[in-house]
Parts: sequence; C-alpha cells; structure tokens
Amino acid sequence: MLLELFHSLSNIFYMALHVVNSGSFPKPLSAEEERECLEAFRKQGDITARNRLVEHNLRLVAHIIKKYYSSVRDQDDLISIGTIGLMKAVDTFDATRKARFSTYASRCIENEIRMQFRRERKSGQTVSLQESLEADGDSALTLADVIQDGFCMEDSCERQEDVRRLRQLLDTLPARERQILL
Repeated sequence: MLLELFHSLSNIFYMALHVVNSGSFPKPLSAEEERECLEAFRKQGDITARNRLVEHNLRLVAHIIKKYYSSVRDQDDLISIGTIGLMKAVDTFDATRKARFSTYASRCIENEIRMQFRRERKSGQTVSLQESLEADGDSALTLADVIQDGFCMEDSCERQEDVRRLRQLLDTLPARERQILL
C-alpha cells in the first residue's frame, strides 16, 4: 500500500513539474469523462483513472495558489502542496453528495495549503505582517497595524529642538573651546 502510494505520488509530482514547467495544462475533463474516471477509480481502483483526474485538474491547483504565493520559490512549494490536496480530493470525493468535483477539490487544495501555513507558523518559520490577528481571519487588524515602527514624531521634534539649542550654546563659546567640543 505504501509503496503503491509512493509510486503514484512520484508519478504525479513528475507530471506536475513537467506540466508546470511547460507552461500549459491539460484541458479539464468534461463532466462525463470526470464521472467515468471517478467511477472507475471508486469501483475498480483504477490508478490510471485517478492519475487522469489529478492531471486534468492541475490547472485548478495553479489557479488557487495564485492568491497565496509571493515568489517563484513559494509557487513551486505551493503547487506541490496543492497537488497533495488534489490527490486527497480524488481519494475522498463522494459523487452521491451532488457537489461538483471541482468545488470539492478546490476546498481540499485550499485546506492543504492553509494547513501548511499553520505548520510553518507553529514552527515559527514564517511571519507575515499582513496576517490577520483574529483567529477567524476576518479582522481588518493586521500585525503591521500593531507593531511599533520605532518612529515617534514627538521624539523626533524634541531631538531637533535639542540640536538647535546645542548649536546656539556652541556659538556662544570661544572658537578654541567650540573646536574642542566639535
């Protein structure tokens, strides 16, 4: 079972990297083709049908990660993570629930990406200044809003006034003493 899963994952990742690097994705399956693949995978355990579902939905992974990545390095990582979410969607989709596969798969992909972000945040690897401070993520208050930036207008004005007074006092000193202090 584990060896079969590893073999399937390696095929999918190879295919995902090939498709992503070539810049084009296979066209999505028609509703009928999708239903046939899902049925073949459910009833007969057809790995080819499963792989076909994953391959033809990689465009969905790429579409979803667009809102999450900020650099090319992040994009590659998120495609891998999103592909894992897509594979989980294929494995757990229930066609009797009357939901479209793409709807279910998009939620699974997003959940996998969010779980990765939570793991990173928990381990302290990544902190975003635009991250919401509320647990539900709906807050308009972000980390950037509450972190002090070290600049205070009052302190700056006081320092400028101190410098002005110091220069006035230096101007009252004899030239030699002023030179020594400067």
